[in-house]
Amino acid sequence: MKSPLLALPGAVPAEGVDEGVAAHYGDLFREQRALADGSGFVDLSHRGVVTVSGEDRLSWLHLLLTQHVSELPPNQATEALILSAHGHIEHALYLVDDGETVWAHVEPGTQDALVAYLESMKFFYRVEVADRTDDFAVVHLPAGSIAEAPGGAVVRETPYGRDLFLPRAELESYGQKNGPAAGLLAYEALRVEHHRPRLGFETDHRTIPHELGWIGTAVHLQKGCYRGQETVARVQNLGKPPRRLVFLHLDGSEVHLPPHGTELRLADDGPDGRKIGVVTTSVRHHELGPVALALVKRNVPVDARLVADSTAAAQEVIVEP
Repeated sequence: MKSPLLALPGAVPAEGVDEGVAAHYGDLFREQRALADGSGFVDLSHRGVVTVSGEDRLSWLHLLLTQHVSELPPNQATEALILSAHGHIEHALYLVDDGETVWAHVEPGTQDALVAYLESMKFFYRVEVADRTDDFAVVHLPAGSIAEAPGGAVVRETPYGRDLFLPRAELESYGQKNGPAAGLLAYEALRVEHHRPRLGFETDHRTIPHELGWIGTAVHLQKGCYRGQETVARVQNLGKPPRRLVFLHLDGSEVHLPPHGTELRLADDGPDGRKIGVVTTSVRHHELGPVALALVKRNVPVDARLVADSTAAAQEVIVEP
């Protein structure tokens, strides 16, 4: 779904899974600085929007999600995962309940599979699941923003800013009246700075929550049963995850950033050394320079010098080994 805000001056379209919104509006670092200072907005209208209504919505979702939501207060934001039976991450939901309906935004293109799964689990519960992507667009206001949300918009407020569920018909007028607009590359640079994982970027078919530091923020360890809980509990109580998320400072002399999936090796082993991890997201940050998130094997020394192809990388610990 192509955003009307791609008509704003300087807009350059994003590619891949983020197709449909602007990657930037002509000045990546200016856009980053604006967001860091609490001004502007980010068009996230390519993300899926799913709602759950009905009087059993919270108690029912509590049975399916990794997060404790049975007594979720109105207007309190949270995030949650849906796991496979083996504990692998399948969906990531960014939630808020407005007192009558749970609103969630999810990764682009994942809403159909999510709705199908939720529908299959309704049984006798008094809930209604709906894909509202065609009707509502997500707009992000950064932390510190004093911009007022349009009347009637559902707001999800987090330490990183506010996510607005805006009627899609109002998106174009909102973008014309508010600003400056910042592209997805600026948003992603701040996400990497804050060590926040993203489904489909930091995850693959075998990722478990412990590897990404999602324990606590998206996984509640003292709640009742849900699919995949046995794996979560076993790793939490008896072992360590096989991989861990790290933050990388990349060699700033390189022209190109290592793309998603670039293999990591120990610098001391040379170009033919064994693979010890992969780059998951790489960005150019307005203060930190080229940085990245990556998944490495748990036993990689925290002070080891790494290379992504030919790009030198120094790691900072996010998930403890």
